[in-house]
Amino acid sequence: MPTATTPDLDEAPVTTRPLRTLVVIGSTRKDRFGTIPAAWISERATARTDLDVEVVDLAALELPVILPGDNPEAVAPEAVRALGTQIGAADAVIIVTPVYNRGYPASLKNAIDWFYGEWHATPVGFVSYGGRTGGIEAVAQLRTVFTELDTMTIRDALTIPNFWTVFDDAGRPHQAEPMNAAATSFLDQLAWWAHALRSAKESADQ
Repeated sequence: MPTATTPDLDEAPVTTRPLRTLVVIGSTRKDRFGTIPAAWISERATARTDLDVEVVDLAALELPVILPGDNPEAVAPEAVRALGTQIGAADAVIIVTPVYNRGYPASLKNAIDWFYGEWHATPVGFVSYGGRTGGIEAVAQLRTVFTELDTMTIRDALTIPNFWTVFDDAGRPHQAEPMNAAATSFLDQLAWWAHALRSAKESADQ
């Protein structure tokens, strides 16, 4: 069962423009499970009026696994440029990740490391899935990486233990009420920080 708690949102910043929110599917394995929780959290986010959701499936991208180094004249491949534009324009990012040997997928690390400034001051939330711990080890490692990238990671992750028991064949959670309540709390936190950081960045640009 995913868990999340809601911060005090009484003084949450309010803007009328929807928050551009990326949902990134981190696993690229064949027959991966990640598309199911990604579809679930995307559906919960899309149901809100304050979020404009776009799904990024790393399995559908052709990101090179060799970074260009420090060559200032290197031209990034089209797939990299396109993803960089999406990340740079995002007001918030949700990472959907499994746990592999107590870590997160190499495909996700590769996608993260192609960019630096694009991540700056972006709130990042995590939806993880795994066995008994629900993938929390992967989230712990990702927090360290995203701290270095100057993002704001949301305190509470949505963790899904024993994921193979949680959803039905149609991708719906068996226990929809607590699952959806946890998702609401998670998205409330993400939206609060996204509004605050977007306002701060816009003020700095004036």
